[in-house]
Parts: sequence; structure tokens; C-alpha cells
Amino acid sequence: MGRISMAYIHEGEWPPGTVDIHIVKNGLRKAVLVAILLLPFACIFLSFREISATLILWRLLLIGHFVLLLLLLWNPVHKESVIIMPAFGVQLETHYASGRIIRRFIPAGEILKSVLLECVTPVTCYWSLSLLVRGKEELVLVFKELRPPMKMLLPVWKALCSSMENKESPVTCGEGEGG
Repeated sequence: MGRISMAYIHEGEWPPGTVDIHIVKNGLRKAVLVAILLLPFACIFLSFREISATLILWRLLLIGHFVLLLLLLWNPVHKESVIIMPAFGVQLETHYASGRIIRRFIPAGEILKSVLLECVTPVTCYWSLSLLVRGKEELVLVFKELRPPMKMLLPVWKALCSSMENKESPVTCGEGEGG
């Protein structure tokens, strides 16, 4: 399965030093999904010439499995955004294709560090941006559903580091630390 195309939008700061918004959008369009789903049905109805009922039922069963596979592989996330407010904290939003929005707010005083991680599995390798939060045992994923490439994660990471500059300088926010 190929990488789903994504778009990165940086909405800047209004006024400088206040709110910084970073958005990663899922590139999968509903129209493409609908076209893929309607294609097998069109093929069935175009081939109705003297076909047995058993063959039609087998085709419908095959199409049902195909549709189920598409629904399982289809990522329902429309976009994920990071709203950085240095004085208050970070708001993480996940917008689903159904219209549902999940928002998570992390106060600035609880964020210890932002971390870029390389995640390696037997099948794939991708980058992840996480927050080390005071009082939580696990890292908080910034992009929970989508897996944006490193070139999209880097400006978000730099913005998170610069928003925490009162605690530490952006140079020490991960650079030059041995391990």
C-alpha cells in the first residue's frame, strides 16, 4: 500500500508570539473512494446477460469483501492540527471525515520536552512527534492518526521548541544531546 498524500499548512502567528497553527491534511478524497466502490457494481450490472443466480451471488459476496477491505484500509481522519499558544499550552485537534472533532489540551507548564522519534516496525519506518508531559507515563503523540513525513514534522517541532524557550533554548531542544 502506497503512502497517502498529505498536505501541510502553516497558518503563522497572529500577532507574533501568540498563536501558531500547524495543520496536516489527509489527501484521500471521498470522490475517489466512491468511484472505487461504484466500479464493481457497474461491472455487475453491465454483465447481466444470461448469468446464473449463483454467479451473481458470488460476485456480490466478492464485492462485499472488497468494500469491507476498503473501509478497513481507509483512514477516516480528515486532518490533524497543532495550535501552539506559548502563554497557555498546546491544543491538539483530530478532525474526522464524519465531522467529529477530538480536542486535547496540554498546559504549557506540564510540557517538559518535544521529541522527534523514528519508529521502526518489521513492515515500515516512519517519524513521530511526541510530547514528554509531566505526570504521564507515556509520551503524548502530536499526530495520533496520520503519519506525516519528517519534512512536515520538523517545522512543528521547531515551533514547539521555540514556544518552550523560557524553559530551555531551541538549540538544546534535542540537538547535541548524546545517548
